[in-house]
Amino acid sequence: MLKMAPAVLLDHYIGISRLLAGQLEFHSAIRAVAIEISQIIPHDHLDVCIIMHGGKYHTAYETGLETAWGNYPPALVSQSPIRALLWGEEPFMLTEDALVDERFNFEGAFIQPAFEQGLRSRIHLPLKVEGDIIGALSCSSHQPHFYTMEDVDNARSIADLLSAYFFALRAADQAQKSAIVEAETRVREEALRLGALNLTEALERERQRIGMDLHDQTLADLTRLARWLERLAGERVVSGDELEGLSRSLQQSMQDLRQIIEEAKPSVLQLFGFSQAVENHLDRSIRDSGAKLQQQLIDETNGIIDQLDETVSIALFRITQEAINNVIRHARANRIVVCLREHGGGISIEVLDDGFGLKTRRRVGGGINNMKTRARLISAKFSVGPNQDNKGTRVIVHLPLATVPNREL
Repeated sequence: MLKMAPAVLLDHYIGISRLLAGQLEFHSAIRAVAIEISQIIPHDHLDVCIIMHGGKYHTAYETGLETAWGNYPPALVSQSPIRALLWGEEPFMLTEDALVDERFNFEGAFIQPAFEQGLRSRIHLPLKVEGDIIGALSCSSHQPHFYTMEDVDNARSIADLLSAYFFALRAADQAQKSAIVEAETRVREEALRLGALNLTEALERERQRIGMDLHDQTLADLTRLARWLERLAGERVVSGDELEGLSRSLQQSMQDLRQIIEEAKPSVLQLFGFSQAVENHLDRSIRDSGAKLQQQLIDETNGIIDQLDETVSIALFRITQEAINNVIRHARANRIVVCLREHGGGISIEVLDDGFGLKTRRRVGGGINNMKTRARLISAKFSVGPNQDNKGTRVIVHLPLATVPNREL
């Protein structure tokens, strides 16, 4: 390449500085200066890689040819073909042909894009701020033996111009990400706080309901039976009909008490597993309501749902219970389907019906809010919406794989 006059070089350096002004992100910055840089160092591919905070990963921002370097998520510095430069072991890297240069072709090196695009002659200069390496400027050409030491000197001046600006962009980007993470954390904490409050209120209402059931039903029945026994004790002869009536009343009271206990603690879930507990609840709820409702239970979890922590399992069961109860009480449906699946990296539970849909239901807001709260507290995703063809309702709760124990292979 022809040697460029100092005044001409200075004009190009000023042009690079001018073009950088106002650029707010990495891609736009490198693309804005690419043409001006090409007047100093012709290239077929230009990129800037930035080391992320912590120094373990880096990200490439490229212009001209698009390669896997720029399209790849943050990559390990240890696998970068120019890791020696990024680690400060080399002041610069100049190669006549990167495809055969051993410095770029070590075991595990992410050098494939150079082969795919035929990037042979290459220059790499560190981006430094106060002595710390924050990344690198790279220029590549398809022609071997293309760059010289004069190009290295010019590239060093360009790298010095870019360093401070890209350092500021990195700091701004890190601050923005930190602000987003902090905001998301606050939102999650507030949601969990409200969720815990809602669940506490729901539990308190449940305790009150159980107390009222015991007082108004079981205690009243037992009081009536006690008085009956007192009356019988004063009689010399007790008829068989009276004993039979007393026995029936006692059995009914015991059944009512079992029902209250069952609703307070899902013993079928612990004894027989999730699928059986759901099926039992479906059968009993439909039978007790007197509704003529077709039911179907599909279990495709391969047993993984019964390996969940008890707290998580009970929360999922309560959500499923509430969804089933909403269908039976409010949907006026002809059919209900409950699907248990190992799906999408976790466990999904769907409750579907062909009823009138959410818009026609009343007084289901509290139940839906409780389902959302229970799902949030076990880090599950919850959604409710129309079923197929906008007929009926579809409730979905998805528990991600991260919260599901690994199965034995």
